[in-house]
Amino acid sequence: MIADKIIYNLNEIFCPIDLGHPLRGDEMKEAKILKNGYIAIYGNKIYEVGEGDVPEDLVGEETELIERSNHVAMPGLIDCHTHLVYGGSREHEFADKLKGLTYLDILKRGGGILSTQRETQKADFDELYLKSKKLLDHMIFHGVTTVEAKSGYGLDWENEKKQMEVVKSLDENLAIDLVSTFMAAHAIPFEYKENPDDFVDEVLKMIPLVKEENLAEFCDVFCEKGVFTAKQSYKILKEAQKYGLKTRIHADEIESIGGSSVAAELKTTSAEHLMVVTDEDIKKLAEAEVIGNLLPGTTFSLMEDSYAPARKMIDEGMAITLTTDSNPGSCPTANIQFIMQLGALAMKLEPNEIFNAVTINAAYSVDRAKNIGSLDAGKNADIAIFEAKNLDYLLYFFATNLCTEVYKNGTLAVKNRQIVNEDKFFKNNKKDIEQIEKEKKLKTRIPIYLDNLKRRDEEE
Repeated sequence: MIADKIIYNLNEIFCPIDLGHPLRGDEMKEAKILKNGYIAIYGNKIYEVGEGDVPEDLVGEETELIERSNHVAMPGLIDCHTHLVYGGSREHEFADKLKGLTYLDILKRGGGILSTQRETQKADFDELYLKSKKLLDHMIFHGVTTVEAKSGYGLDWENEKKQMEVVKSLDENLAIDLVSTFMAAHAIPFEYKENPDDFVDEVLKMIPLVKEENLAEFCDVFCEKGVFTAKQSYKILKEAQKYGLKTRIHADEIESIGGSSVAAELKTTSAEHLMVVTDEDIKKLAEAEVIGNLLPGTTFSLMEDSYAPARKMIDEGMAITLTTDSNPGSCPTANIQFIMQLGALAMKLEPNEIFNAVTINAAYSVDRAKNIGSLDAGKNADIAIFEAKNLDYLLYFFATNLCTEVYKNGTLAVKNRQIVNEDKFFKNNKKDIEQIEKEKKLKTRIPIYLDNLKRRDEEE
């Protein structure tokens, strides 16, 4: 069959091995590294990947030949834990963090997540949509083609629904794929502080609505001291499973209060953070085949030393991923390449383990491995290309965006760190987005115009 596009003369291509399950333990060291490689695309799918000269039978008069010497390639990266949709930002807390205030200290005085929840409630759909789209642009510039996005800043059904509807609309409009997660909440609202079980009951009422309106496919919960207990987390996730939602859990981020045990008992798809997970719980998670979604950027941003013990997890046979935790407070970044570099520099992971963590294992974490995560023939042609002599250079030359091109479903979406072919990049007509931007500008300008009229009348 003649290919539509062939990217060739690539110095190296990282090809994860899809074994039909997340790579666990020593499997994470395995991959095919093709030298002087080529990737043939037919339609929106991978057709063939190989080494050396491009076979003549792949090339026809209409084949687009794309020469990329001094570059490397791998499957489009997958950011499998983000808090994409939120109002406001929290740079006003940054100085306090530098002075030594902890995450929980800031939360206790009404800041942190509670601040974001207030801003998210105030923001309308359009504001959240445009803000999230800009964040997605940064992500795809760094090679990301699929993103998991959690709610959790709304606190009540109306605002949780608003967040999930933004995710759904972005997924429908943009070529970048979004996987929606209903997160029970990041913090117990003040009015429920004395009776947190009453808030758990409110969350339980939301779960059937999430399923009924098809707003999410995963349910997550923050199991942490001062938020949800292990017992409450179990109750929420068990109810979510009853309604057919897949589950994940924020566990052992700051204090170990039983979240990993809940993950193991319920066999959740993943357990997130795991910065202070115990050796005993690592064994439980490995036996239950729970994926560890690890977020080294959060440890870095919080200026802590407690990076998740990734080496122990792999040695015990766990599957792990690396992901940004992109959010307004504990990890305000969209740079998954830096997260990968922290995986090497701070967590001592090997290159193949890191690349597998953000491709094939991340694909299993969001239940998309049938279509993405590797360069097997028939999978979606999601490809990230980096300006580098070899794959190791991506981890060696840190904190710099080396991604030059991104193909999403076989279409060039990013070139030279800029979105191209924007009409093709949007799944639906981009006029909707242009209209939102126009209306947003009007909303900004009208108060200024009215203020000017009022001032002029007063002067007269």
